[in-house]
Amino acid sequence: MGSNYSRKINLGDLCEGIRNLTAARGAGFCEAAAVSLDRQGHTSGVVISVTGDFSEEIEVSYPVVTDKMLKSWTDDREAADDGASGIAILMMRDLTNLTVVERSVTGTGFDYWLGPEDKEDDELIFQDKVRLEVSGINRGSMADVRRRVEQKLTQTGQSDDWGLDAYVVVVEFGKPCSQVMMKK
Repeated sequence: MGSNYSRKINLGDLCEGIRNLTAARGAGFCEAAAVSLDRQGHTSGVVISVTGDFSEEIEVSYPVVTDKMLKSWTDDREAADDGASGIAILMMRDLTNLTVVERSVTGTGFDYWLGPEDKEDDELIFQDKVRLEVSGINRGSMADVRRRVEQKLTQTGQSDDWGLDAYVVVVEFGKPCSQVMMKK
């Protein structure tokens, strides 16, 4: 029986690597997201409601969570942040055709550079690039999600003078839901 959702992401895709995200880093994000969803009582095929600049329902599939995975991700906060990164990377690729170009450095106010899926990295360094800031919440209200989005939008101000758009993605694993906001 098929799914009713046209948008689907498979966290297992991260394990193969995505453009400039290694398979090892991606596998960690995949595990963290799977563990975070599992701890909230969800199973593979769970639907994440996306609000903000997008209004979507995205079906998320992921590998079976093992005891070893649970023991590897005992810090719920770390798992939520890394898991949110994995979900955000795949979600943004699906919603915007933008993919990871590079990890940002500390102090810039954002986590990743995103660029068009079909462009080579050596084409004009900032052309068509956007900033991505991600945060994860294990369980919270929509007010908590909105508050975190506002904090992260403010945080991206550290690099606003570069004149590039920024996306903020907050993933809440309890419902689960995500809010995506763009800052021009």
